[in-house]
Amino acid sequence: MTIWREHLPALLLALPLLGAFAAPVAGHFGSRARNVWFVSITALTALVAWGLWQQVSASGIVVYVMGAEHSRLTLPSGMALPVRILLEVDAMSALMAFMGAIAALAGALFSVRSMERFSGLDQFVALYLLLTAGMLGMEITGDLFNFFVFLEIASVASCGLVAFWRDRPEAVEASFKYMLLSTVGALMVLVAVAFFYGRYNTVAMAGVASHLQLGLAEKAALVFLVSALAMKCGTVPMHMWTPDAYAEAPAGVTCLLVAVSQAALYGLFRVCFTLYGASLGSSAVAWALIIMGLLSMFIGVTMAVIQKDVKRLMAYHSVSQVGYMLLGMGVALLVLSDPQKMAAYGAMALQGAVYHLFNYTMYKGLLFLVAGALAYAAGSRNLNDLGGLGRRMPQTAALFVIAAAAIAGLPPFNGFVSKLMIYESSFAVHPLLPVVAMVTSMLTLASFVKVFQTAFLGPEKAALREVQEVPGFMRGGMALLAVVVLVLSLFPTWSVGSFVEPAARALMDRAAYVGAVLGGGL
Repeated sequence: MTIWREHLPALLLALPLLGAFAAPVAGHFGSRARNVWFVSITALTALVAWGLWQQVSASGIVVYVMGAEHSRLTLPSGMALPVRILLEVDAMSALMAFMGAIAALAGALFSVRSMERFSGLDQFVALYLLLTAGMLGMEITGDLFNFFVFLEIASVASCGLVAFWRDRPEAVEASFKYMLLSTVGALMVLVAVAFFYGRYNTVAMAGVASHLQLGLAEKAALVFLVSALAMKCGTVPMHMWTPDAYAEAPAGVTCLLVAVSQAALYGLFRVCFTLYGASLGSSAVAWALIIMGLLSMFIGVTMAVIQKDVKRLMAYHSVSQVGYMLLGMGVALLVLSDPQKMAAYGAMALQGAVYHLFNYTMYKGLLFLVAGALAYAAGSRNLNDLGGLGRRMPQTAALFVIAAAAIAGLPPFNGFVSKLMIYESSFAVHPLLPVVAMVTSMLTLASFVKVFQTAFLGPEKAALREVQEVPGFMRGGMALLAVVVLVLSLFPTWSVGSFVEPAARALMDRAAYVGAVLGGGL
């Protein structure tokens, strides 16, 4: 058992990678074998992620090195290059990995039945698991260049999955848009990594953080990284890919894409707090994040209110919800170098942002699965074509109510707790900040009341009288996320104390992250 615990970080990446490459082989033995393989790999990945979280909680930061310190690859030219992959998992990384693994499992359970009417499912499973591996790699790597590599893996797999229904021009267009913006973002990250390597002769995050001095190269790298990662998590004004990609991807994939976008947001957290930290000096970055957060909240929710397509409506709400996290993150960055203000409200802002990130991934994934269930059962995502489905799909309706109440921030649901933490801390900076956030929450509630009234409570359409509840596997995927939402809602003190506070402390403790690597002689 001990040897397995020692290799949990490597196993977390190896499982989905093995699953991806073996998926076509499993498909040769029939659809049942492929589905068992698909669900088993995602379930085992979730178990490993939970084990890794427990290990980090018990013993602190886990550092795992693939390749010995002096391992080198000798090229024909005689040049010798070090061969190492550095994984560093602290409480924030472990939380992100566990959260992403839950979303991947829920999406897999849902997809097993929702996709059974289509061909090309061997390739679908392979890309899905490859996307899972890329997401998890972004979250546990301790190396900037490998972060870029995993970002590219996730982007390539995402493009294929968004365009899975390639007979739909809208899906192909969404995939092309996603590919174009992902390529630009990845190039910006690569240029930033090149700046760091040229300056410090290392791409290890701990190594760069320990020597970082804010000069022109470092400022340019910061601009590239913040712009690229904000684009990847769907922040206004770089959000144009989000509504198309989320709306056109299969519902199970969209559930996973939500977690992948949060992996990019995790990268933004890691860059601002671990890589730069208090050396940022100026408040320009903090205010840029706050302004982007406010714009994302307001523009996202106002665009969502007018939508008729359920998935597109929820996609714009994704843009809006990211704004809350950026607001909390910006407030914490604003006072990072002031211990007194950090203790007064900065730590609460960061905890609110981290808690909302966890909450958002769970309830937004559930909402997208509900939208997929409506499309599967009723054959349409347009609100004008739906009505009275609460009587035909009571379990799906109940799951929708849980997710809608959480995203709207209604007490006692988990969205209320994380939003309240962001409201209180942002008020200390300026009273206008929580006002914008609360108006956004009210508009969010209004739009989901509209969806519930139209799709589930409205008059029953004649064409929908034969509609039945979706299959058990699809309900299982939705129920998994609903259970997590309810646990976070019913036990907020435990949730914050067990998950959120350790993750936020890990982000603020830059010295511990650096010392775990450099102190170990790596």
